Amino acid sequence: MVTIDARGVYYMQLNKRIRQALRDGAEEILLKNVNGQRYIADAIRGNYKLTIQGIAGNDLAAYMDGPEVVVQGNTQDAVANTMNGGSIIIHGDAGDTLGYAMRGGEVFVRGNVGYRVGIHMKEFREQVPKIVVGGKTGDFLGEYMAGGIIVVLGMPDGQDSVGNYCGTGMHGGVMYIRGDVPDYKLGREVQKSQPSQREREFLQETQDRYSRYFQTNLPGLDELPFTKLAPVGSRPYGNMYVKY
Repeated sequence: MVTIDARGVYYMQLNKRIRQALRDGAEEILLKNVNGQRYIADAIRGNYKLTIQGIAGNDLAAYMDGPEVVVQGNTQDAVANTMNGGSIIIHGDAGDTLGYAMRGGEVFVRGNVGYRVGIHMKEFREQVPKIVVGGKTGDFLGEYMAGGIIVVLGMPDGQDSVGNYCGTGMHGGVMYIRGDVPDYKLGREVQKSQPSQREREFLQETQDRYSRYFQTNLPGLDELPFTKLAPVGSRPYGNMYVKY
């Protein structure tokens, strides 16, 4: 493991040090005293692990493809922006636009997240991105979502797990929200249903992984069920721009 002390280091210099360490053969990097530096792990490809102690700045792991990033603290906005692959495990809260245009890999957040999480997420064949939120979300969750999976565990009580305008413009993918979601919070492009048995198995597996990552216990699926949110159609705004 290579250790880099980020205290007082400008973000450009910090990212140069990270890339140089990888070029020199490092497979695992520990970043200490991170305090809002941006663009960490952006566009990095390969089988690496980065552990971040502190608060990661905007655009963490943007365009990343492959590495594992563990954040032992909070993150700011736009984590996993257009990420292709890999995993991010955040032991605190995350900001707005988490997973913007994300197209592969997965993100687990122990706590809460901000607004417009999962906006423009997409998928292609086996590339199915996933976001798992342990706490609650802000408004516009899954806005214009075109693919992928979002799971909101809504800890601790599964009440008011999501904000308003959930799924607005959604035309692909699926969301699973612990507890009920009032109709007034939903975009008109989504509909509610109950997860199938196969989906329940996926949710149980997801909960088990969350529990292992963050060393916590979660309620059973029967004790606090999930609501499934899926788009009503695949082209909600097609007729606004194209005449047939």
